[in-house]
Amino acid sequence: MRESAVIMTPSAETCAPSIQVVDVRLTLASAAGPVNILNGITLAVNRGEAVALLGPSGSGKSSLLMVAAGLEAATSGRVVVAGQPLAALNEDALARFRREHVGIVFQSFHLVPTMTALENVAVPLELLARKDAFERAAEALTAVGLDHRLEHYPGQLSGGEQQRVALARAIVHEPEILFADEPTGNLDGVTGAHIIDLLFALKARAGATLLLVTHEESLASRCDRILHMKDGAIVAEERTK
Repeated sequence: MRESAVIMTPSAETCAPSIQVVDVRLTLASAAGPVNILNGITLAVNRGEAVALLGPSGSGKSSLLMVAAGLEAATSGRVVVAGQPLAALNEDALARFRREHVGIVFQSFHLVPTMTALENVAVPLELLARKDAFERAAEALTAVGLDHRLEHYPGQLSGGEQQRVALARAIVHEPEILFADEPTGNLDGVTGAHIIDLLFALKARAGATLLLVTHEESLASRCDRILHMKDGAIVAEERTK
């Protein structure tokens, strides 16, 4: 009996975008009444792709990142990240999901001042009950050039060093997706350029997907695509590669 050929096709999960946002709206309450922040946004970011959200202050780019990262619930629409519909998760489940799949770098460093650099970076792994948390944290800090600062507290570090600690914390658990919200906003030009070089190097090494918020065209141009935002909507898209 002749054996029949088996044709292997990619699974739906493999083919699915890392980040999928469908007709997402975000409306927040204010003293003057409801304010529309996002107005029916649809986008898809493929696995391993780097996409920049570019636009002026108040255009909604940071709000879109917050919704995509599961830090802000959309008023309506659908958000799927790493194959997981975020609306199906409660707050505890969302926190676990982010710990396992997502790394976030903010403009503000959000380091715990009473913890050393090593302890700050180890936190995500400790929450995952990883026995090698401190070993992995030390490796991540070495990757960003801070192996000589493991036992220093945030107050003993420069702004650039603090952002490198925050970057190490974001990538220590090898996330599938990296979110970065104006990661150089509090840094001088030279230090900011170094942080961006590190971010893209770490992204390339891990094969991670990157969604980056910025108002700097030079930074956005390093991504695969640029989505231009204005008044809570994507108004233009361009490919850079």
